[in-house]
Amino acid sequence: MARDRSQREDYGTPLRRLLIGVLCLLLAAIFVVWRIDSPRVERFRAQVIDKVVPSMDWAMVPVTGTINLVRDFQSYRRLAEQNRELRSELRQMQAWKEAALQLEQENARLLDLNKVRLDPRLTYITGVVMADSGSPFRQSVLLNVGARDGVRDGWAAMDGIGLVGRISGTGDNTARVILLTDAASSVPALIQPSGQTALIAGDNTSAPVIDFLENADLVRPGDRVISSGDGDVFPAGLLIGQVAADPSGRLRVRLSADYERLEFLRVLRHHGIEAIEDPGNIVAPPANSQVPPLRPEATIGASNG
Repeated sequence: MARDRSQREDYGTPLRRLLIGVLCLLLAAIFVVWRIDSPRVERFRAQVIDKVVPSMDWAMVPVTGTINLVRDFQSYRRLAEQNRELRSELRQMQAWKEAALQLEQENARLLDLNKVRLDPRLTYITGVVMADSGSPFRQSVLLNVGARDGVRDGWAAMDGIGLVGRISGTGDNTARVILLTDAASSVPALIQPSGQTALIAGDNTSAPVIDFLENADLVRPGDRVISSGDGDVFPAGLLIGQVAADPSGRLRVRLSADYERLEFLRVLRHHGIEAIEDPGNIVAPPANSQVPPLRPEATIGASNG
């Protein structure tokens, strides 16, 4: 047995070396032939490819399958990333949906509050807010309309919903609006539905204070606050906001105007209330009218009384 094994080793080792040498020579010959630039060699290469490659499809099956598997894995990874992104966007859309529902409810409430028919004689000029000079000591904005547009001091300025302030200083092309939040602002107001009159005084905060209230017991948070028109400061019926109470219990006004996004303001043309020069005509009939005499029955009844 040992002799047979040694004989196989004696024949096997030279045979392996011979096969490796032949294989190396064959590969070298193929390499040399493949590098020769000749029409005959080109035709030979084409014939070899036509004969060998179609019959080697079975060898390409694992390679093709591996490539498809890698591509499927990459596609699955992209789908997983897109799924995560869609889930994140869905959560954001749900948050936006809740915000949209809240804005819709607030818009409906403000539209309901804004059903006030103002004086049809009131017209307005729309101006663009050019600058905001809000500071701890002064709350005002600058508009691009001025004296050339007929703007006067004291006219009311509104955004799309509520009162913002009044004109305080005009130039040829610009006008300054003192906001209701400014410490120098005081607006006569009417609180509905109680009908209480008050003064809305700014204190450089986002919620002006309600001062000089007749009877605070009749006022509740959420009551509507409009301009009263007293003192001929503003036209009557302009929406200001709603009553709110601060942590200390002091009544303030939650303004309806959106002070965070003041882009366009409407300046109301208000030339004041027509003065009544002869109030006697309201109580008594004119002098040229004739008063009918009393009937006898009325005279007797009066004398008996």
